[in-house]
Amino acid sequence: MQRMLIALASLISGLVALYLHLWKLGKAGALTCGSGGGCAYVQTSKYGWFLGVDVALIGALGYAAIFLVAMVGTQPAFTSARWVTRALQLLIWPAVLFTIRLKYAEFVILKSFCPWCAVSAVTITLCAILVTLDHRRLQRETIGA
Repeated sequence: MQRMLIALASLISGLVALYLHLWKLGKAGALTCGSGGGCAYVQTSKYGWFLGVDVALIGALGYAAIFLVAMVGTQPAFTSARWVTRALQLLIWPAVLFTIRLKYAEFVILKSFCPWCAVSAVTITLCAILVTLDHRRLQRETIGA
């Protein structure tokens, strides 16, 4: 159940990140956002890039990887595979740290708010909780076996 929810959440946020990346490339039209222009301000700031790479592209690729691993983990042959949970942890926990950095920049440094970025922050937090629950599930299965 946790892996399916991780897959669903990462699919949604991956599409949001792809939308933001396409907007930066000029391929998505106007940036749909609430009033105040926080989205465009945050996206075009220096914090919208990391080592010369668009943060939205990093998010889209990261969520795609999380989605793929989580979907593999939902297959009957892999429902108890520990490597799936470990791979998800290795993808999700660095993303949590990266998100903390981005939210700090958004709120404290830029003093702004991007609702699209908030979707990603909520998603990666949810994924972190779910992968922790999946890890505990596997521990219980090992103890019960």
